[in-house]
Amino acid sequence: MDLKSYISGYVDGEGCFCISINKSSRHSFGWELRPSFSVSQNSDRSEVLRLLKQYFTCGSIRPDISDKTLKFEIRSINDLVHKVLPHFEDTKLISAKQNDFKYFAKACRLMYSKKHLTKDGFNGVLDLAFKMNPSGKRKHLRHEIKI
Repeated sequence: MDLKSYISGYVDGEGCFCISINKSSRHSFGWELRPSFSVSQNSDRSEVLRLLKQYFTCGSIRPDISDKTLKFEIRSINDLVHKVLPHFEDTKLISAKQNDFKYFAKACRLMYSKKHLTKDGFNGVLDLAFKMNPSGKRKHLRHEIKI
């Protein structure tokens, strides 16, 4: 079995590339941008999540109380840029999720280079975040986030 292809295929169906946007008094613009890569699965199939954790050599597995599943998640910008992005650039997704990944990769690289700490960079990452996961639920609309 080709493990890299298996992982990309699995993530194509069950994974998510996301940039969460939350109000935060700790951040200079009043908003936190937090990238994450995650895969959810029922606990009776958690061996796949352990395989992902072992493959990427980072991340964590935790209960997801929203739907009673387990979630493997990587939030570290360093791990995202150096482990997750190279995998999916080498072994591409084949669904429309590839578009989300492209926006995610751009956003992660902007954040890794600290460009999101400027107004233009922050807005650039924000715009990329709103292009991702168009069918997903959002806590905030783009026009609500003013900096």
